[in-house]
Amino acid sequence: MDKLIDTHAHLDEISDTEKTIADAKAANVIAIIAVGSDIESNRKTLTLAEKYPGYVFPALGYHPYNLKAPEVDRNLQFIEANIGQAIAIGEIGLDYHKRVREKADKDFQQSVLRDLLNLARKYDKPALVHSRYAWRDCLDLVEAAQVARAVFHWYAGTSSVLRDIVDRGYYISATPAVEYHAEHRRAIKEIPLDRLLLETDAPVVYLRGSPEEYESRPVHLRRTLAGAAAVKGLETSALTATTENAIRFFRLPLLQV
Repeated sequence: MDKLIDTHAHLDEISDTEKTIADAKAANVIAIIAVGSDIESNRKTLTLAEKYPGYVFPALGYHPYNLKAPEVDRNLQFIEANIGQAIAIGEIGLDYHKRVREKADKDFQQSVLRDLLNLARKYDKPALVHSRYAWRDCLDLVEAAQVARAVFHWYAGTSSVLRDIVDRGYYISATPAVEYHAEHRRAIKEIPLDRLLLETDAPVVYLRGSPEEYESRPVHLRRTLAGAAAVKGLETSALTATTENAIRFFRLPLLQV
């Protein structure tokens, strides 16, 4: 069974952590990148990384959905103070869905993202970018900040932006939504294999087959693997390359495929 890395999971939002980790290991998921979304989430993520050293790797972030003007400085200061323990900065980005813009307008989101990307550049950390309906703006800001490593997670944007992501040396990641989401499937089909990562975004709820749904866990990375392989017309074994990509992207030299 191929060794895989879940490059984006919100472990802090999952209550049954021990079972979640055990199930992932049984499915040959050899590492999990645990992402934070605000200061409390980041604290929990660091604690989980301490509990599961060498298996759970923490990324510290500030999700656009959680942005609140009075708390921005506090969140940025926490991330910078703990950056030495982080393998990446994320989840960060822009979200132009109406529900999110009602809480944090575009200008505010972009201002905070610039500050977060500056931290990524300053400390040479990869950026894990949320870009819903904001694909071009996210790419432009990442490039302007001169961030060396970035992944546009759960990418479902346009082909033109995807081509520019590839041209600039960045990555995208596939989720279990590759089984059914048309735009995500197109992006995964188009992305070169050497720029693809796999993730679950657990505990996001996905369709198992309309209208049935399931709450994801890192063990469901096997669904991402199978779905991405099918879309690209490859055997699942060919997507072992995504594990090598993740090791290189996150600089995880102690892990071996």
